[in-house]
Amino acid sequence: MLRRARRNFLEVWLAGHFSQPLIQTRVLAQRILVCNSPESVQQAFIDGHEALERKSPQMRHALEPLLGDGLFISDGLVWRERRRVVAPVTHHSRLPELAPVMTSVIEERRDAWRGLPPGAPTDILASMGQLTAEVICAALFGRRLGAGAAATVVEAFRRYQARIGNTDLPSLLGLPDWMPRLRLGISPEVRRIHAVVDGLVAGALRGGESSLIGAMAQAALPGGQRMDATAFRNEAATLFMAGHETTANLLAWALYLLSQAPEAEARLAGEAQAALRGRAAGWEDLPALPYTRAVVDEALRLYPPVPLLARQAGAPLTIAGEAVAPGTIVIVVPWLLHRNPGLWDQPDHFAPERFLPGAPERPRHAYVPFSLGPRVCTGMGFGLAEAVIVLATLLQEFRLRLAPGARVFPVCRLTLRPGERLPMVLERR
Repeated sequence: MLRRARRNFLEVWLAGHFSQPLIQTRVLAQRILVCNSPESVQQAFIDGHEALERKSPQMRHALEPLLGDGLFISDGLVWRERRRVVAPVTHHSRLPELAPVMTSVIEERRDAWRGLPPGAPTDILASMGQLTAEVICAALFGRRLGAGAAATVVEAFRRYQARIGNTDLPSLLGLPDWMPRLRLGISPEVRRIHAVVDGLVAGALRGGESSLIGAMAQAALPGGQRMDATAFRNEAATLFMAGHETTANLLAWALYLLSQAPEAEARLAGEAQAALRGRAAGWEDLPALPYTRAVVDEALRLYPPVPLLARQAGAPLTIAGEAVAPGTIVIVVPWLLHRNPGLWDQPDHFAPERFLPGAPERPRHAYVPFSLGPRVCTGMGFGLAEAVIVLATLLQEFRLRLAPGARVFPVCRLTLRPGERLPMVLERR
């Protein structure tokens, strides 16, 4: 099982796990509890959030070299103080001012695709990674990243994920958290990513408050002090990596699903053509694109970019009648929850209609692609708006088909990716 987990964490789940409301197991010295019902999810991540603030040892040690004590893996006072500063950067209220940046970047990608030779294969996973890196950079740092730097970050993070294990053997053996972890081959990738982020931070700070990151640097922590240089770099790196990697995977999975569902693809294209009439989508167009948004939501259900949300209990609590001792790993697995046959009709089918207005209501907390509770993703609105704008703009003009011979299989490391590449062929409508 450990070998499977290191290769691809999705391989550890058996068919029966999808319908089990609570899964209890022990791996070596570590007790693990998996919440797979709306009730147990609420009890863990909402009712018991204070006892489950801390991310799992695997997640902390996997991301610490890259993000330091950034918001994604910090907890306690550090997390509470930093979130007050960082959360407003991508808050929903800012989306009207950030959306034009998304539109501008996607217009450039559309124009570049127009120049490709007919039938040319394109790695859509890498293409969407570079696109979303450009968007997050322009939106948050107030400057364009450039194709070369975007490609560097995308490739470096791909290699970083491939070399980071899905398991933390010392913690499974009951060894202390302070024990150094062996991380072979990741230092060059960390240096490449940090070099890009450091350049972005320096440029943003020279611009003062003209960028959102510049404004964040000026914001005071609750005690009246500002974040030091290391803390600021960690938070900027967290925003940059989270803002591009998860949305890129979402877009890649959505385009793959649409390539396998011609009726859904035609319906989305028709909706986009009627609403946009050839121009790129913007913030004001989102209400006219309900089916496109439903496709995004359904892609998030089937292939959640973060398919496993793991915490380590810091205090005793009770979940579904089971006593949870400190040190227990408590996991919510969107990959299981979103395909639970007791919660979803035809759970493995791609059916965007289930998210359209007027569709039957789903159980609360059965759909958690952005986590939930106090640690819900602060960039949720940003990522959803970006995905709708990208899909509507590109698919009103292009049709994507999976390249002949391509094999797509979900691989879970830090995020859920369709393998290492997603080769597709573009066709003009």
